[in-house]
Amino acid sequence: MRKRLFFWELGGFLFTGLAGTLLHFVYEWSGGSVWTAAFSAVNESTWEHMKLLFFPLFLCSVIQVCALGKTYPNFPAVRAVSTLAGLALIPILYYTYTGVLGRHLLWADIAVFFLADLGAFWLDFCLLRRGRLSEPWQQVVGLAVLWALAFCFVWCTFRPPHIALWQDPATGLYGISA
Repeated sequence: MRKRLFFWELGGFLFTGLAGTLLHFVYEWSGGSVWTAAFSAVNESTWEHMKLLFFPLFLCSVIQVCALGKTYPNFPAVRAVSTLAGLALIPILYYTYTGVLGRHLLWADIAVFFLADLGAFWLDFCLLRRGRLSEPWQQVVGLAVLWALAFCFVWCTFRPPHIALWQDPATGLYGISA
């Protein structure tokens, strides 16, 4: 059972990394399609990079809950916690290293994304394996958190707050306007 979980988590990590990388370019490849803007990066803001982690992870969650849900009934709550942790790692790592260096580096930006991806799936694996967050009400909250995040990522693409997390460092614009 533990080996099966490990391979599902490894597959999720690899899928999320690959899909997130591809989603970085989908908006541009689509010619600026509004439909693709909802789930792909529309600019270089930190928020949009968090979206690149979230949507593949969310899709992976739908697949994994179907495959692992009976074996791991705590899956929704655990995935919500690990998703929040992975999302938090992106601004924490990015702003820490750019604050120290005074600039950003492309290879470090890529490393931040993959470290956040790894962090999310590692935490997921540890919590699922230990049976944490197994109360029924926690599953309801976990599902609500995941769906609320999906809504927020879409909403903030079209109506972003005018704060640094949403600002494209290259253009100074916010959301899809960039």
